[in-house]
Amino acid sequence: MGVGLRTVPGRTDHVVVVGAGLSGLSAALHLLGTGRAVTLLERDRSVGGRVGVYDGPGYQIDSGATVLTMPELVAEALAAVGADFGSVSPPLRLHRLDPAYHARFADGGAIAVHSDPDAMAAEVARACGPDEARRYLRLRSWLERIFTAEFDRFIDANFDSPLDLVGSRAALADLSTLVRIGGFGRLGPRVEKYLRDPRLQRIFTFQSLYAGLSPARALGIYGAIAHMDTSMGVYFPDGGMRAIAEAMAGAFTAAGGTLALGTEVSRIDYRNGRATRVIAADGSGFEADAVVLTADLGSGSALLPRRTWPRRPVRHSPSAVVAHGTIPASVAAGWTDSGHHTIDFGAAWEQTFAEITARRGRGRLMSDPSLLLTRPAVTDPELLIDRDGVPHEPLSVLAPCPNLHSAPLDWAALGRPYVRELLVELERRGYTGIAEGFRVDLIDTPQTWADRGMSAGTPFAAAHTFAQTGPFRRGNLDTGAENVVLAGSGTTPGVGVPTVLVSGKLAAQRIGGELRARSQTHPARSRRFPLRNTEPLN
Repeated sequence: MGVGLRTVPGRTDHVVVVGAGLSGLSAALHLLGTGRAVTLLERDRSVGGRVGVYDGPGYQIDSGATVLTMPELVAEALAAVGADFGSVSPPLRLHRLDPAYHARFADGGAIAVHSDPDAMAAEVARACGPDEARRYLRLRSWLERIFTAEFDRFIDANFDSPLDLVGSRAALADLSTLVRIGGFGRLGPRVEKYLRDPRLQRIFTFQSLYAGLSPARALGIYGAIAHMDTSMGVYFPDGGMRAIAEAMAGAFTAAGGTLALGTEVSRIDYRNGRATRVIAADGSGFEADAVVLTADLGSGSALLPRRTWPRRPVRHSPSAVVAHGTIPASVAAGWTDSGHHTIDFGAAWEQTFAEITARRGRGRLMSDPSLLLTRPAVTDPELLIDRDGVPHEPLSVLAPCPNLHSAPLDWAALGRPYVRELLVELERRGYTGIAEGFRVDLIDTPQTWADRGMSAGTPFAAAHTFAQTGPFRRGNLDTGAENVVLAGSGTTPGVGVPTVLVSGKLAAQRIGGELRARSQTHPARSRRFPLRNTEPLN
C-alpha cells in the first residue's frame, strides 16, 4: 500500500455501487463490512456482469468468463460480511480441475496441464523428455517468484503515483526483485530461455492474450497470470461460474445490502464537484455520499463529468467470437485429449497474434485459429440436459479476434458463417461430429460486446501496454468527482477474474480506508489456500 493512501473526503455513510459484476459485488461486500449502507444497482435481471449466463432452450450456460483462479479472493469478499462458502445458500462448492487444461497441437500431440508440480513434470517428461521437465520446474520457480514479488505490493494495492513503487524500503525491495529476475523484460523471450519445446512455450505464454498483447511484447510481470493459470489451480463451482456472483449477491443482501436488478443508470447528478444522486432510466433516484462506478470506461464515461473523458487514445485488447450451445454427450465423449478446458493450438503462433492485435484498421481474423473449447459438464454432470430425448452437454467455443478498432467488420453478417468455418476446422482436427452435432444457440461477437457498452467491442478492456499498466493505468480516482471511484477491468489493476475482484476491494479502500474489517484476518489471505476437489471451500 502506498504511503498515505488517498481516500474520498467527507461523508461516505451511504455508497451507491453501479454494476453488479464481480468488481461491483466485491466493492459492495467490502464496503458493507465497514458498516456503511450500500445500494447496488444492476441494469440486467441477473448479477455477474461479464461472468454472465445465457438462458438457452431448457438449459443455462456461462456466457462470460469460464476460468476461475485464486478463489480465495471470493472468500475474502464474503468474509467482509461474516460469510463463507459454506454459509451462503446454496453453499458454494468448488472443484479444482485436474488437469486444469488439455492442450492439443497441430502436430497431433497433446499435453495435459497439471497444477501439481510433480504431475506436470511427469507429463512434460512424457511429452517432451526429462531434460525439458527439469527446465519446466525452473520456469515454474521463476513464475512463482514473479507472482510473489508482484501480487501483494503491485496488484493488491492502491497507487496515487508511480513514486509509490519506491515509496518504502519494502516496495523498493520488491521492485528491485522484479527488475533483477526479468519482470520488465519480454515474457516470450524469457520463457524461451527456460523451455525449448515450442508447444510448452505456448502453454506458458498464451495468457498474455488476457493482457491484450503478444508474448513477444508482453512484459515479464505478466508471468504472474501464467502462474495463476498453470500453478495455483483452476477451479469450477457446481452450477457454473454464475454461482460465484449469485453467492456474493446472496451474502450481500443477507447482510443488509440493497440490490436493485433491472435498474439501468442514466445519469449521475453532481454538485460542487461531488456526486449527490444516481438517477435510473425510469426516473427513480438514489441518494449517495459516494459512488463506485463499474461500467465499461467507454459507456461509463458518459456518467462522469465531461472533463474526465479520455485525454489520450486507449489501446484496447483483442476481442473474441464465442459460440454457445449444446453437443450430444455421446459425440463429445469420442474426442480424445479433451476435457473441461481444451486449448486447440493452430500451427501459426506469432502470425496469429499479429493478426488479432494489429493497429487500427489492420486487424484480421486468424488464418490458422487457436481455439478454447469449454465443456463444463465434464466437471459437473448436473449440467447435462435432455434435448429431443438425447443427452446433451453445454459447449462453448471461443476464437480470439480483432476488436472493432482493429478490424471494423460487419459481424451481423459475418458471425454465423465464421462460426461455421471454425466448426469445420475443428472437425478436421479430430473433433468428430462437432460440425453437425453442435447446436449453436448464441453467438457473441465484437458487435454484441459493443452493443453492451464495451469499448471497441472487446470484453477485455484496455490492453496492458506499459503505458496502461500498474500506476500508469487509469486510476480508480481518475473520475473528476471527489467521491466517485472506479472499479472493473478498465481501471487498476486490470483484466481477469482475480484482478476485477481486487479492483472492487481497492475501490472500497478508497472510500473506507484500510478496510480493517473481518476480511483482513480471514484465512483467505493465504496465497496457498487449501482445497479438496469435491468439498466446499471454507
